Parts: sequence; C-alpha cells; structure tokens
Amino acid sequence: MKKIVIAGKAHPVLHETFLKNGFESIYAPSISRDELLELLPGLSGLVLATRIGADKEMIEKGSSLEWIARLGSGMDHIDTSFAASKNIRCISSPEGNCRAVAEHALGMLLSMMNNICRASRQIGGGQWLRDENRGVELSGKTIGIIGYGHTGSAFAGLLSSFGVEILAYDKYKFGFGDSKVREASLEQIGRYADVISFHVPLTDETAGMAGASFFDSLLRNPWIINTSRGGVVNEDALLQALDKGKVRGACLDVLENEDLSSLTAVQRSRLERLSGHPAVMLTPHIAGYTDESFYKVSFFILQKLGLAV
Repeated sequence: MKKIVIAGKAHPVLHETFLKNGFESIYAPSISRDELLELLPGLSGLVLATRIGADKEMIEKGSSLEWIARLGSGMDHIDTSFAASKNIRCISSPEGNCRAVAEHALGMLLSMMNNICRASRQIGGGQWLRDENRGVELSGKTIGIIGYGHTGSAFAGLLSSFGVEILAYDKYKFGFGDSKVREASLEQIGRYADVISFHVPLTDETAGMAGASFFDSLLRNPWIINTSRGGVVNEDALLQALDKGKVRGACLDVLENEDLSSLTAVQRSRLERLSGHPAVMLTPHIAGYTDESFYKVSFFILQKLGLAV
C-alpha cells in the first residue's frame, strides 16, 4: 500500500479520496519538518501547503517519492529542478484559488480607492468626514497586470466589466491579447497604468522586481496591488515611493517576512510603518483562502493525480 502524507491544512475530500483509492493517507497539518523528515523514506506522495517546503535535503530523504503536490499556486518553496532530476513529479493547483485571489485583489482596490476601511474607522472614532473621503472611480482607468497566468487572467476577467483599459505583461507568455486585454511591456505599464497588480511566482527573476528603479519609472502615481509573494515587492522601496508620491496607495496581501514572531527590529519597524500608513492596506495572505478555494485546490490536485472525487 502506497503511503502519503498531507503536511498542511486541506479539505477533507483530499484525505478521504486517497483512502478510498487504497492509499495509506496520513493527515498531519501540524507536522514539523523534523517529523516529516523521519517519515519521508517510506512515502510515495507528499502534499504541502505553505508552512513546509521541499528542499534538496527533504527530496533526498524521500527516496520513494513519486510526486509532490502543492495546494494552491506557487512552487517557490519546492526545489522543482532537483525533484525532476530524481524523476519526482511536481504539481500544484492554481486553478483552485485564482478566482479567490482575483476577487480579493479587486476588493482591496475598490476599498482603497473609495476610502472604505479608513472611513469606517473614523466613524468608530466619532468622525463623520465626507469631503476627506471622496472616492475615485475605477471606470476609465488603465490597469497594468504583471504576470498573466491563472490569477492574472482571472483578475482581468473581473475588471473587464468596469470600463477600464487592461495592459498585461508576461515574460513567458505571448499571443494572449484580445479585445479586452492588450499585451504590453513593463515600460508601457509603468508609463500608462493607474493601477499595477502583481501576479507572478517568486523566482530569482521576480525577487525584488518592484524595487527602487521600478517605482522611480512610474509616471501616473498608481495604486500597487500585490497578492503574489511578498518578496516580489521591496517594502523599503515601496515606502520611499509612497513618501515621494510615486505611488498613490498599496494593497498588500503578502509580506517579505510573514512570520511575525521572527521579525528583526528592522523588519518590525518597517511593518509598523506599513500598517500605520494611511495609503496602505494589509491582509494576512488570505487572498486565495476562501471556503470555495479550500475545496477546489484539493479537487484539482486529485484530478491531476487521476483520482476521481
């Protein structure tokens, strides 16, 4: 009997379907890295979320591994190249949470453009400020989407009914433009976009891509949205851009360091500046985390493994 460990929180359908198909499935959402290393030599499959990655040491230990599955999108914490060298298949399920991420990005943007969260806090504090909270309509704006995979295209789909112009850039994708989306370069997005949203994986190429030079190149003082990975946006450079007026506001669902208990003094100071900034909105990496996506990311993993739910 083949053994599988689910090393992250997952919908019950995942564990139950593995059992129904004759696997020995161990559901261990709180397992530690050391505990997982002990189990790895006997595993044929491994399911990961975000808490634990699969580096070379872990893959070497998994001498019987046939596949590694990532619940959701992003393979940045799995050494996919080394896994491939060991003939280990790596899969993910971005189809399962792309709609959730797109809706969250849109919700953050609309809330910020219309000062909804700020106004709500002010009323709680006894202030009724109308002129100070005059909003800005999304209609007529130009939206730049960087990364046009599952989430980028889902975001474009939601935006298409708002009467906006959509520019999209993807280094590895071409020919996707249509009547609603125009393919563009990074330079064009920096020049024309009123809103710029990042939907890229974290790689050596994308780490810090939104840095000082990127922000200095922006011409329309756009709102910035990042629902991808925290390392894509350099937080110090973003704060400087906000202070200089190069960026009008920022919606961040991800941070460079999301383990708040491990923040250095410098990181803690930076987080305090971000969370206290009137033009910054933060959420705790929940863009792709809805009731529906919780099920769908497991469903698509099972589908890719050829298992019927």
